[in-house]
Amino acid sequence: MRQAVRCSRVVSLCLIPLLPLFALPVHASGERQLVEAINDYRAQPQRCERRMVKVSTPLVLKPNLALPVGYGGGLRERLKAAGYQAVTVRSIRLVGAYDAEEAFDMLQSDYCAALLDTQFADIGVTRARNEWRVVLARPVLDAQLGDGRSASKALLAQVNAARAKPRLCGRQRFAAARPLTWNTALGAAAQQHSRTMANRNYFAHRDPDGDMPADRAWDAGYRGRQIGENIAAGQGSPSKAMAGWLASPGHCANLMNPVFTQVGAAYAANPRSDKGVYWTMLFGAP
Repeated sequence: MRQAVRCSRVVSLCLIPLLPLFALPVHASGERQLVEAINDYRAQPQRCERRMVKVSTPLVLKPNLALPVGYGGGLRERLKAAGYQAVTVRSIRLVGAYDAEEAFDMLQSDYCAALLDTQFADIGVTRARNEWRVVLARPVLDAQLGDGRSASKALLAQVNAARAKPRLCGRQRFAAARPLTWNTALGAAAQQHSRTMANRNYFAHRDPDGDMPADRAWDAGYRGRQIGENIAAGQGSPSKAMAGWLASPGHCANLMNPVFTQVGAAYAANPRSDKGVYWTMLFGAP
């Protein structure tokens, strides 16, 4: 059984009058008050560093982003150990704020750009008397990724959309190719490989047991005459994984190869792994 294999690595990024922001229930914690104030601030256009910033989506309070106030070690590694794999992260330490209102005033004055940055999706807040630590982050996995079935369905639609028109993969020209059909055995083999890479923290076509794509397809029950495999790591959505493959001549060639008629694809995530999320797409010709 002939096999074509391709892999891809991914790298793995104001002071204005305000309406009252702290009219909150007395039982709300200072940390939660601060998050609510920040989200109220992000919910309206603001002037920051001499420019207008559009509305930003609210930040989600995450317990595993709540680092000790005095923590001074590696930020990403600490978050990964807590189960949060960050694409981008920033930590801000405040000293001298005795309540949430004072903490917000300091953040608005000195860190408005960070508060309004649209790349951040989550927040963690820790307080020790008049000291605060605010952690802003975006996880590897996009919030709208959905479950494995919806991701696989999206990958199938996107690969067929790519094959529907002629394409230049590096210096190799491909005519439009007929759409691929989903194969359950290839999907199972792709899921197994993505899960193994995520849980055993490696990135390669050859797995730790020495098996290659054709071996995994055969073990899953696929009896085709030719196998191709694309893998990727670090992308948070099917569209990002597909964009990376299409930008790589070898991966693009696998996607456009008219010999292949069937496909299976899957992702697996493990926030404690180096890349956080791993993708596998297996192509077959029966």
